[in-house]
Amino acid sequence: MNKKRAQQIFNALNTTSKKTIQKKKFSFSYNSDFLDYKSYLSDFSAVQYQLFDDLFNELAVQDSIQNLFAGGMVNYTENRPALHHLYRAHNPIPEFNFRKICAPLLQQIKKAKYQNIITFGIGGSYEGPKLLQEFSFNPSSNISYSFVSGPDKDEFNTIVKPLLGQKNLYIFASKSLATDETLSCLKWLGKNRTEKNSIVITANAKGARDLGFAHKSIVPFSESVGGRYSIWSPISLTAAIENNFMGFLQGGSLADRLISSTSLEARKYQKLIKTLAFSDIWFSNFCDKKNRVVLSYNWKLRSFANYIQQLEMESLGKPSNAESIFHKTGQTIFGGFGSTAQHSYFQLLHQGTSQCSADIIYSPTAQSPLTNAQAKGQASLLSSSQKESSDLRELTNGNIPVNLFVLPKLSLKELGFLLATWEHRVFVTARLLQINPFDQFGVAAGKAVAQKFLKK
Repeated sequence: MNKKRAQQIFNALNTTSKKTIQKKKFSFSYNSDFLDYKSYLSDFSAVQYQLFDDLFNELAVQDSIQNLFAGGMVNYTENRPALHHLYRAHNPIPEFNFRKICAPLLQQIKKAKYQNIITFGIGGSYEGPKLLQEFSFNPSSNISYSFVSGPDKDEFNTIVKPLLGQKNLYIFASKSLATDETLSCLKWLGKNRTEKNSIVITANAKGARDLGFAHKSIVPFSESVGGRYSIWSPISLTAAIENNFMGFLQGGSLADRLISSTSLEARKYQKLIKTLAFSDIWFSNFCDKKNRVVLSYNWKLRSFANYIQQLEMESLGKPSNAESIFHKTGQTIFGGFGSTAQHSYFQLLHQGTSQCSADIIYSPTAQSPLTNAQAKGQASLLSSSQKESSDLRELTNGNIPVNLFVLPKLSLKELGFLLATWEHRVFVTARLLQINPFDQFGVAAGKAVAQKFLKK
């Protein structure tokens, strides 16, 4: 990187932030069979986009994308690649072939006819499977699915204890098998766990054997797959029991092919990713928009914001690199189920003094006309120009930057495409900020401090 050139770009961006040019909304739309997108980005213009694109080229971000998919050491602080994308590859190698890894186990689970399947995990081992299970819920299913994070025994007693004595399958999901919350659940389950009714999904096969799990009950995944990126791995086993999980992987694979190829369709998709990454950095560094609200307006996507919180804040919540021209990194993400959120904190969005941007996600289902109207209406009101009114009660902030994501269908393939797209957004943002999106030393620090208090 030419540091002088990078600083020139920053100075030019800073200059435009003080001029009226940014008042013109940046307009961009992307349309495909899997995702429709429309930007309502006030305070962001084509001028800023071009300057960020110059920086994108100066930092050779497209080369970094190719390096990611080639298995390069992109997780440079831990000296390992980030290989989660291999699970969704068009022709996965055996170690990452979800179908071959999980097929025998899935057959056993279906044959056993369990009443309840309970997954113990936290972080990515919780948020990913939970999102997928809620999204693909089958009301005619004979199986009840539960997810337990584990730090508080009241959670265990409320969810698990009433089910003891029934035909249960216990799934322990932990990359390291050193996660205190998950190990606590293992202890609390005690003699209710047997070789026949429990499996473990982990990158630590030796640790699983030491804990008494039989060889056939251990489902491995790669050490080079981060927890928040593990949704593509066997961690999401429960979603494959009664659903076409391969569709989810195919959606992610399509997004990968678009971000890394040179076709006309791919270039349009890459502009989508650039628009998202560029504007995120612009708003946090030059417009004091430190917060972004993520709102999903379909009940099946009610946990989407929780998943995005971990993906973004664990990936981008890092101190700025000394080589970076930017001093502010990831935004604070909050959000939830849109219809509920409207009656919780939309007052702050519409008339409060905090600065933020917004991502709105919905699928125009015929059975929910109110949901459709709410998603489109809020995108319009949040992004609209502020209107003068003699009645302060009618005055809204307006001019809030909005990204509107529309899923043509609520299927696992569309969800896979959307989540892989979000990962690409995060990766490009990280490369522009010059931080590593694959480590999480802050999380480890918090765990270490907790251990000290446990020993007192």
